[in-house]
Amino acid sequence: MRIFVTGVAGQLGHDVMNEIYKKGHFGIGSDIHDKYSGIKDESAVTLMPYTKLDITNKEKTERVITNSNPDTVIHCAAWTAVDAAEELDNIEKVKAVNVEGTKNIAEVCKKINCKMIYISTDYVFNGHGTEPWKPDCKDYAPLNVYGQSKLDGELAVSSILEKYFIVRIAWAFGKSGKNFVKTMLNAGKKFSTVKVVNDQFGTPTYTHDLSKLLVNMAESEKYGYYHATNEGGYISWYDFACEIFNQAGYTTNVIPVTTAEYGLSKAVRPFNSRLENHKLVKNGFKPLPVWQDALSRYLKEIEY
Repeated sequence: MRIFVTGVAGQLGHDVMNEIYKKGHFGIGSDIHDKYSGIKDESAVTLMPYTKLDITNKEKTERVITNSNPDTVIHCAAWTAVDAAEELDNIEKVKAVNVEGTKNIAEVCKKINCKMIYISTDYVFNGHGTEPWKPDCKDYAPLNVYGQSKLDGELAVSSILEKYFIVRIAWAFGKSGKNFVKTMLNAGKKFSTVKVVNDQFGTPTYTHDLSKLLVNMAESEKYGYYHATNEGGYISWYDFACEIFNQAGYTTNVIPVTTAEYGLSKAVRPFNSRLENHKLVKNGFKPLPVWQDALSRYLKEIEY
């Protein structure tokens, strides 16, 4: 199988390329830079073809993907800087990447009749209540620019294609790029005490585990909306921080605070990021391992 991957310099795209290689498929990696700019470990990105691609360029996107002749496109590229997305100078840039770029890819996939896997987020919902959000729930009400752009990307994919997977994740962490785990580890080195919000709930997603699921989806025809976070129960960011320091052997004191008390974010964050993953099992996919185990494996993989 030939799989075209966008955003391979990021944490998910990096892991997806490795999984494609391990499964014996042929991967073509792409990103915005002239040369691969992600981490250069044992990454399969350096072993398989790489091409520069600005997904906001409709003509080039069509040409590059068509020439690659993939069976599936796994679309990992996105504007993910949530707070920066709120700045007036960036709003149109966010839409160009997350909406128009996604639409460009979907239109090419329709033209060449290939599958598309679009990575989305819990931010498409309003974040209210305590009940987990179901994959096929259409009660959309994004709280910020980033969430609205990802929802618009979802709607573009679902309106253009029939052979698509829309996979919502939350609290992602991986080897390449920035994430909450790395932020906490760095803070733990510098400070004896850190403050972390305890009124936002969800479940982490280890990109190494997620990448396996995405390639399995590419091998199937079980299209539709899915939620895919690690198992292990719903937690707060405070709970996650405590477990990070515990597993890392840090003695950092974690003080729980409310979102209002923390008060540093430009973008409104959802309080309820609980995603229900049951549809994975229902459709024959293996759920992701528990997040505590995922964190343990991740800490062994990185240097901290």
